[in-house]
Amino acid sequence: MKKLKIEIKWAILFSIMTLLWMVLEKLSGLHSNYIDYHLYLTNLFAIPAIWFMVMALQEKKKVYYGGQMSYKQGLISGLILSVIIAMLSPLTQWIISYVISPEYFPNVIKRSVEIGYFKSTAEAEANFNYSNYAKQGAIGALIMGIVTTAVAMIFIRSKKLE
Repeated sequence: MKKLKIEIKWAILFSIMTLLWMVLEKLSGLHSNYIDYHLYLTNLFAIPAIWFMVMALQEKKKVYYGGQMSYKQGLISGLILSVIIAMLSPLTQWIISYVISPEYFPNVIKRSVEIGYFKSTAEAEANFNYSNYAKQGAIGALIMGIVTTAVAMIFIRSKKLE
């Protein structure tokens, strides 16, 4: 457990940051009045997500590995971090869906049918629901975490160890 202390810490921080981002989206109207812009502006979440992953890897290098971390060590750490974030993702999505912004799904369903993105409410409901978002969030967290780690470790790794 001590070996994973940094990964667990950063996965929890990542989840908290995600919840704060969703509060910001809700307060800015992206889950209601400005829902048409949500599809585009929600992608800005990549900026803090990448930043948190990089900070986690840098802390692992500095604290756990004493400033010398190989690409492989960082990749393993990032993979573990990504798995923990993916495991926390359904809980995070539940809080978003039922506590922070319970009006999001009804609003996005209604709007997607209005603009013709989906032909029927049933079709939109099949896409916009907690279960679907929980699965997509977990898979997305895992994939994006691994990709981010693979790229970030090119710059974070200790060149002497390679």
